[in-house]
Amino acid sequence: MSSPGRSHGPASRSRTYTEVPTRPHERLLGSGRFDTTNTGYAAMRRYVKQWPTRLWAVEGANGAGRPLAQRLVTAGEKVVDVPAKLAARVRLFDTGHNRKTDALDAHSIALVAVRTHGLRVVVEDGELEALRMLTDRRDELARQRVQTVNRLQRLLSELLPGQRKRDLSAAQAKAMLATVRPRDIAGKTRRRMAAEEIADLVTVDAKLKKIKAELKAAVLERRSGLIDIYGIGPAGAARVLADVGDVARFADRNRFASWTGTAPLDASSGEQTRHRLSRAGNRRMNHVLHVAAIVQIRHDTEGRAYYRRKLDAGKTPMEALRCLKRRLSDVVYRQLVADAQQQGGAGPGGHCGATRQSSAADSHPLIDTSDQPLPGPAQPTLSRPPASRKTLAKAVP
Repeated sequence: MSSPGRSHGPASRSRTYTEVPTRPHERLLGSGRFDTTNTGYAAMRRYVKQWPTRLWAVEGANGAGRPLAQRLVTAGEKVVDVPAKLAARVRLFDTGHNRKTDALDAHSIALVAVRTHGLRVVVEDGELEALRMLTDRRDELARQRVQTVNRLQRLLSELLPGQRKRDLSAAQAKAMLATVRPRDIAGKTRRRMAAEEIADLVTVDAKLKKIKAELKAAVLERRSGLIDIYGIGPAGAARVLADVGDVARFADRNRFASWTGTAPLDASSGEQTRHRLSRAGNRRMNHVLHVAAIVQIRHDTEGRAYYRRKLDAGKTPMEALRCLKRRLSDVVYRQLVADAQQQGGAGPGGHCGATRQSSAADSHPLIDTSDQPLPGPAQPTLSRPPASRKTLAKAVP
């Protein structure tokens, strides 16, 4: 079986490199370099037609390589996702002394695809792709709103010294601006710019409100119970679904916690056992869990009780917060598995699903934040929901 390996680099790179090994001797059959344009893509497709049986290996098919992977899947090609860590390991032990070039990247990616069993097969999911785009757009609008509010705060503080508000809304800004009538040219310019910023803030708020409704409808259409977890709203649930994709790619809750960056790293030495904070993993997922943990701590929830128990056990507030985030990672993972099982799939490792009233205090047998992940791939579980939005609206109160 021939296996074209395709290296998909950063957006700033205008060309990519393709190599084609074969089994069992992994002999290089050919190589090519193609532009990332429509012409280059068509030339690459014509080039690989000489191998009727082929498998495409794309590094980061859920990240930087997503456009290429989805395009190939749409064209009927079989594509597998090669984790960047596996490709880096192959490159490290190759004769290239870990040098990173397009040629070495493509070769290492192809070798991983040939030698590794159980790689995730990329499937076409238009609904999930639309959810991912909506989530990214919402994050962009949220950042735009923060920048607009910061500029507005600066202008108002110059027009009305000492009257700065911490959480400024468009209505409050209008009321504050109506009380000042500067007569000098600089003051009039500040007031005009503040009025423009208020108009921009109103526009951004309207877009955020609309996209939040779309995200909530999309999450409910996928029959996900993530929004029932206290502290996770429609935007957070959409981010989890968009970034996770198929929960079956995580063998267990420990792998999932490692991916979210909530599992501490073992830093033990000799008889001294200790762990340190992990700054790796998906930081957007880590942020969703962080927000959920803060919300649970601020309200009368089981998460707050768990947080206080950690404080009573001698942990610092930051350490207790990290423990709560680790527990919430397990809750989110079990809810994703429960959603997958509800849609007709079998959960990874036979894990039971979470209830629709999941919280940080749900039972977790043998919970230990230093649990190490177990090796082994999992079978795909997350299938596309068959129900339409109208049918789901009747089923969900």
